[in-house]
Amino acid sequence: MDPYIQAVMTIGVPTLAILTGILINNSRLGDLRSYMDTRFSDLAHRFAEVDRRFDNVDRQLTDMKELWRSELHRVEEVLDARLKHLEER
Repeated sequence: MDPYIQAVMTIGVPTLAILTGILINNSRLGDLRSYMDTRFSDLAHRFAEVDRRFDNVDRQLTDMKELWRSELHRVEEVLDARLKHLEER
């Protein structure tokens, strides 16, 4: 066998094997990246749903606070009127 062919085979075969491995690994990393992108996208949608629910709860609590405030103000006015009535006696 010619020494030139032997040198090319000695260097070329492992190089081709390594390049093939790199290309296969790169395609698998691309698959993993697309899988992770879809997973993170799904998580973002789920977090948006959770945020929407918390906003709804916050709005309900604010409404409830306003209701209690108005009711307590009404009770305070009734008590003031009764106290004024008692003081006038």
